[in-house]
Amino acid sequence: MTVHGASKQIADILLTWDGVDVHPHRFGGREFRIGRRELGHIHRDYLVDIPFPKKVRDELVSGGLAEPHHILPDSGWVSFYLREEADIQAALQLFKRSYEIALAQRRQRNQNMEMR
Repeated sequence: MTVHGASKQIADILLTWDGVDVHPHRFGGREFRIGRRELGHIHRDYLVDIPFPKKVRDELVSGGLAEPHHILPDSGWVSFYLREEADIQAALQLFKRSYEIALAQRRQRNQNMEMR
């Protein structure tokens, strides 16, 4: 089952976030980035894959908020299936967490560069 129009709805929101842009994903779908860092990607209207630090990934999986990645289950990636309308908001929350982590890491990197 898929949620018709989920990909467009998600993209429309993500592209309003500061610095986020979209690119074709190498395995199909649309990839969202901030700079060169991938925030995650969506495959049509049924599946979202998002990278996280392993600790965060483990928290999301153990909390039932996402599943281990469908191909790389032992990585930091999670998969989230879009089965009903409410899943769009849940997917956006996962993207938001990825976005916030990316921004925090960018700030830390910039601070480290300034200290050099």
